[in-house]
Amino acid sequence: MAEIPGEPRDHRVGLGVRLLIAEDGGALRGALALRLELAAGFTVVAQVGRGDEVTPTALEVRPDVALLDIELPGLGGLDAAAELRREVPECRVLLLTTSARPGYLPRALAAGAAGLLVKDGPVEELTDAVRRVLTGETVVDPALAAAARSAGPSPLSAREREVLALAADGESAGAVARALDLPESLVRSALAAAVAKTGTGDRAEAARTARDHGWL
Repeated sequence: MAEIPGEPRDHRVGLGVRLLIAEDGGALRGALALRLELAAGFTVVAQVGRGDEVTPTALEVRPDVALLDIELPGLGGLDAAAELRREVPECRVLLLTTSARPGYLPRALAAGAAGLLVKDGPVEELTDAVRRVLTGETVVDPALAAAARSAGPSPLSAREREVLALAADGESAGAVARALDLPESLVRSALAAAVAKTGTGDRAEAARTARDHGWL
């Protein structure tokens, strides 16, 4: 049908499933986009390399599904997923990871993601997952689901995760307290609790353990 001059055109018409890809590795991002474009019914409408670019780009291009690497610069994939679900609720989110850290799954679901998959799996599994989440399903890689079941929930509270994440970058308790506008005594107490709950000897070791399990 000919386009009528001056008539607004629905940017989704004829494009099939519209995808946004967020991956900080340019070569990997391009290769993934190419593989998805070769699948029938898929169009990659945007590619970004940072987590803080996800929502602004999605507001512009309105994808049906966003594929987000969990480890993104600027804003982590989990936080980017939560922000995207708030701002563009019609967009389904699939998080991708290279590691089977057990804490990722509950955090991904809490962020509103519709699935969590291994990044280097067969493209057929990814395209199948995209189609399934569009029907309302939640899709999780079996190995990631098994790891989450065996590990159980994170022992850290939200406050303990927050202060440990900042302290992991070498910030002092005083600096963390100022950054979060909290009493320093409360920060020290939360850090001590995080060390005890992770069964480690100090905050640096606690942060490494928490990251290895996907709790941070």
